[in-house]
Amino acid sequence: MLLPYFIPLFLLLTIHLNVYGFKSYSQYQLWRLDVTNNEQVAKLLGFSRAAYQQNINFWSEEFRVNIPIDVSIAPESIESFASFLSSDDIKIKYHVIMKDIGSIIERQNLIHKLMPSYENVGAFAYDKYHPIEEIHAWIDTMVQTYPSLATSFIVGTSYEKRQMKGLKISSSKTAVTVAGIPVNAKKAVWWDGGIHAREWISPATNIYIAHSLLSSYGTDPTITHFVDQFDYYILPVFNVDGYAYTWKSDRLWRKTRSKTSQPGCIGADPNRNWNYHWCEGGASSDPCDDTYCGSKPFSEVETAQVSNFLLTHNDTFV
Repeated sequence: MLLPYFIPLFLLLTIHLNVYGFKSYSQYQLWRLDVTNNEQVAKLLGFSRAAYQQNINFWSEEFRVNIPIDVSIAPESIESFASFLSSDDIKIKYHVIMKDIGSIIERQNLIHKLMPSYENVGAFAYDKYHPIEEIHAWIDTMVQTYPSLATSFIVGTSYEKRQMKGLKISSSKTAVTVAGIPVNAKKAVWWDGGIHAREWISPATNIYIAHSLLSSYGTDPTITHFVDQFDYYILPVFNVDGYAYTWKSDRLWRKTRSKTSQPGCIGADPNRNWNYHWCEGGASSDPCDDTYCGSKPFSEVETAQVSNFLLTHNDTFV
């Protein structure tokens, strides 16, 4: 008779232990700062360069007048950061938009494990987030389900030896110009997601759009036209190592997982690792910073692999 009660209790305990296997963000707060003049921008920009030393993380990447800036603050730094904002003549107003980031992360984990999907049982759930293994399996399923439209491709291998797996969507129809004249070769569109590991909505959006192109081809005239006119190369998760790490260890991890010159500081921001204006505005040369640009352009194998892939198809991509 105890079995019906024991199973849900065991499940809840297991989830509780799994949740607390992650880095804890209990009592971390998210503040929104109201920036109304350039003096405030300069004050925050100067502070942001070493904010990580106090477990303060700027989630916003733009520092501009009249653009709100979101900042997460560890509980031990709340009082000192509030004092900093109110210090000197350049006072900055703020309001708390999340009182406990950790509880929200825990709730997301619980919902993911307990709440049923609105999709059919056994099908890929487009209303939930998925770990990297399930995303790669989804690519294989798309190839099997839509063999005349979908193929998989491998960009390369990550620092931790994971495949950087993508999905190509292409129809057999000949593309035409606006005047209706056939072209010799289709142009292609590239998009990727998850370059910052913690931004789970990005891979989920790519997956949803890719599925819409495949599932609506032949029935939706606009989508059919788009697919007939262009090829699509889709890399749902760019930063595969960092993304895997957000599922297993630290929900708010952002960077890659490579070693750096600074012991204890891991990874670089792959979106700051390109060779175009490398390590200029919005990037840091500090290996411990979330916006660390890497030791040199393309120091991160993931960025280098994507760059090589794009260059190989340079005459194809729009």
